[in-house]
This record gives sequence, C-alpha cells and structure tokens, in this order.
Amino acid sequence: MRLYPAIDIKNGQCVRLRQGQFQDVEVYSHNPAHIARLWEEQGASFIHIVDLDGALAGHSVNEEVIKEILKEVKIPIQIGGGIRTMQDIETRLSLGISRVIIGTKAVENPQFMKEVISNFGQEQIVVGIDAKNGMVAIEGWEKVCNCNAVELALTMKDAGVNYIVYTDIMKDGMLQGPNIEYTKEMVDATGLQIIASGGVTSMQDLAALSELKVEGAIIGKALYEKRIDLRSAVTMFEV
Repeated sequence: MRLYPAIDIKNGQCVRLRQGQFQDVEVYSHNPAHIARLWEEQGASFIHIVDLDGALAGHSVNEEVIKEILKEVKIPIQIGGGIRTMQDIETRLSLGISRVIIGTKAVENPQFMKEVISNFGQEQIVVGIDAKNGMVAIEGWEKVCNCNAVELALTMKDAGVNYIVYTDIMKDGMLQGPNIEYTKEMVDATGLQIIASGGVTSMQDLAALSELKVEGAIIGKALYEKRIDLRSAVTMFEV
C-alpha cells in the first residue's frame, strides 16, 4: 500500500480543513515546498496536493506554489483542484506533475473522461470521488449531487479510468478514523485502484485500510499533528 502525504494549499499556505469546510481552516505552514521536502526526506514515494482555491474557482490558483514544490522534490506528485479542461491537464503535466486528479468535471461529464483517457492514458489520470454518506460532492465539496459514489466509480471504470481517490468528507480532518465500510464497498464493487482519503489517524487505521487491498492511503492532519510518523509508516506499509 502506497502512502500519500497530503499538502492542501489555500492562499499559498499549507492548510487542513475540517469536513471540507472552507471557513474551518487551520494553517500548518506558510511554505508548502518546505513541507514537501520534509515528506520526501521521511521516505514518501508520492505526494498528494490539492489546490483548494482552484477547486472552488474552477481553475488553477496556486500554480507558483506548485512550481516551487516541483523544484524542491524529486518524487512524483499528483494534484487536484480546478482541473476541468484538456488544457488544464496538459498544463499541469507539462510542469512535471505525474498524475492529475479530476473531480467535478468527471461527475458532470463522464464522456469527457473517455476522451481524457484516450489522450493521456490511465497512468496519468485519477478521478477524485468525494462523498458525504455515500453521495458525491463537487465544486470544492460545496455541493452534493444526486449521484452514488460507487455508481460513479463504475461509470469511470467504463470510461477507462483505473485510479480513484475516494474521500469521505465527513471523516476528513476529523482524526476519527477512515470510513472502512464505504471504502471496502468501493474496493469490492469496482476492482479499481482505490486511494483512500479522509480520517486516517493512526497506524491501526493504516493497517485496516491495507487489509482492504487499497492501492494507497492519503495522510493529512495526522502527520501535521504528529499522530503518525511517516518514516515508520512507510517502513511498515510500503517497504
């Protein structure tokens, strides 16, 4: 199971939200590039970045910060937030991003994902499915649509998508453990490479996710608040 330390960027700063609420934000660093380097030094093999401002605006907002991160680290990066067009994807990949995560656009236009996979292949494209009580949320988690998360994942599978970042919003930033039930359903029902996100708090949480055979787990607040030691976690679950 791959571990993905998370860097969420808002106003150029490294932050964490609680349950996706933009008004409930905590700043952990004014230098996201420094945090990225720290995660790399502690053994991370991939970094997960979200441009929170971009997710709301529908276009890249923190590109300069992202460029600084790319200068600082050699390990691959996946990024989401405001990626809605072919040009958005091309731009980010041209910067040196390894994978782009598409959320809102995938929900609104599944046909678009067929074209994306045709153009860029499976390895560079991830669909972000963010859910509250099993129902999909879009536009920076501000809007919940009448769409079941597993059904959406199966639609994405039909479009050729292989990687899904599945986030349980109600667990995100709460340090209460991941939603094992929903994550297991996602893994079992789809057979896709599921990257679990939201609520990871302890090594026990990581062990529980590993048993589900997820491709990876995203760790955010637990790292910033030193509830999980990344170096130890990498040794236990990746090496």
